[in-house]
Amino acid sequence: MSFASRSRFHLSLVAAAAATVACTAALAQDVQVVKIAHAGPLSGGIAHIGKDTENGVRLALDDLNAQNLVIGGKMIKFEIAAEDDAGDPRQATAVAQKLCDMKVAGVVGHLQSGTSIPAASVYDKCGVPHITAAATNPDLTKPGYKTTYRLIANDSALGAALAIFAADHLKLKSVAIIDDRTAYGQGVASVFKATAQQKGLTVVGEEFTTDKATDFMAILTAIKNKKPDAIFYGGLDAQAGPMLRQMEQLGLGGVKFFGGDALCTEKLPELSGKTPALKNVTCATGGASVAKMQGGADWKKRYDAKFPGQFQIYSPYAYDAAMVLVDSMKRANSVDPKVFIPFIGKTEYKGVTANIAFTNKGELTTPAVTLYTYKDGSRVALN
Repeated sequence: MSFASRSRFHLSLVAAAAATVACTAALAQDVQVVKIAHAGPLSGGIAHIGKDTENGVRLALDDLNAQNLVIGGKMIKFEIAAEDDAGDPRQATAVAQKLCDMKVAGVVGHLQSGTSIPAASVYDKCGVPHITAAATNPDLTKPGYKTTYRLIANDSALGAALAIFAADHLKLKSVAIIDDRTAYGQGVASVFKATAQQKGLTVVGEEFTTDKATDFMAILTAIKNKKPDAIFYGGLDAQAGPMLRQMEQLGLGGVKFFGGDALCTEKLPELSGKTPALKNVTCATGGASVAKMQGGADWKKRYDAKFPGQFQIYSPYAYDAAMVLVDSMKRANSVDPKVFIPFIGKTEYKGVTANIAFTNKGELTTPAVTLYTYKDGSRVALN
């Protein structure tokens, strides 16, 4: 090769290298970081449930980032903004405002009705969409905020399903009702009571506790004297566990025990000390069991590989909630909430949990309910 040829070859290599550097720099500039938030209790008695939903969001964002999505002409990198609302309504509104100020694109949360309802108005004012994977009180969607969506059946479905099962399948005649005075506990207990009475069950007593209590001996003793066939508890697994232990201690171990999704967790056996009273539990969740979800088996294997021993109940819904937010961005070709929020209401998404579509109120068009009991220390689906 002549000197001139070598010079031209060298220059072409330099030019190619420069072009590669320029292209890489341009691509780097075109990568846009989009934050999807998770808000829920990461401290306190039900931190295990909050961590489960956060894990669901993390898995979704990992899967989305692996797709190298381009939206609005830019490569998108999703990052999680995880916030702890401690299950406290006041902290939840502070968290919601913080996420608004951070200009997150969307929120998966909150976990509880008592935190979701006040946070919803904050998100509505700042124009950030949120999808709850767990909160079930019907009041959440009653204001009709265009930023609020629910990815699970609400209390109207859960409480009614449990009361119908008690009357029609178990042929029970009387029930005592306890609730924890939270928006969730009162809501699901109210629906259960109304449906139970419609089905001919007698409500022999109503008692109240809190979502921080651990001693239920006084209210259980009062209930014992009324000899109910069943007890319905509107509250969380953190209280239901010790309540079941104390029922056994008081000779109420043979009484049927009903509850909604917040106590229907994988951790309930541990929280109850695996008391024999567990066998009398019937609880309801809004959605299919993981085994019956259209993508459940494969999804659960991947979840367990990434977060071993942490699965509780809501993480598949949190995963789908994040996916629905991003699916709306893709259809809108924008990560700006002002642009893609209207596309959430038009969702037709084949998720892990179900085929997802929403009513004009932000509820699922076809919510499912699954009843569970506990056998040999494990949660088992009844339908």
